[in-house]
Amino acid sequence: MADKESDFYQKLRKKIAAWLEGEGEEHQWSKYIMWAPDLFYLLWKLSTDPEVPKAERIKLVAAIAYFISPLDLFPEAFLGPFGFADDIIIAAFVLNGILNNSSPDVIRKHWPGDDDVLQVIKKIINVSDQLVGQKIMKKLRKII
Repeated sequence: MADKESDFYQKLRKKIAAWLEGEGEEHQWSKYIMWAPDLFYLLWKLSTDPEVPKAERIKLVAAIAYFISPLDLFPEAFLGPFGFADDIIIAAFVLNGILNNSSPDVIRKHWPGDDDVLQVIKKIINVSDQLVGQKIMKKLRKII
């Protein structure tokens, strides 16, 4: 990991870990929120990987922009790390699209997390309606 990437990744992990040790400890979605830094890193790495089709890399860049934007459906400034819920859902849907057009190995080679990335994507997609609610999910589907 390059220094700049590593710094952002570590800073985000520490922020979420601190939240989990405090008010987020009992949060039902804490496991999912902890995947936010790994998903962001994966989006970043895949957006520069020539093995990923160009059309998919454009979607990755859009997902990255949504991830870092302070203006989204679940703003981190107001909700703390739980505000990453919409970001991880968008990441999972974009990554699922890549899986339909590329080898899973291209995703696996960049995944920094401990869990199986394909299972992580599947789990997030499966609980997305429950995680943010159906009304927000309709809005996110329009974005995706």
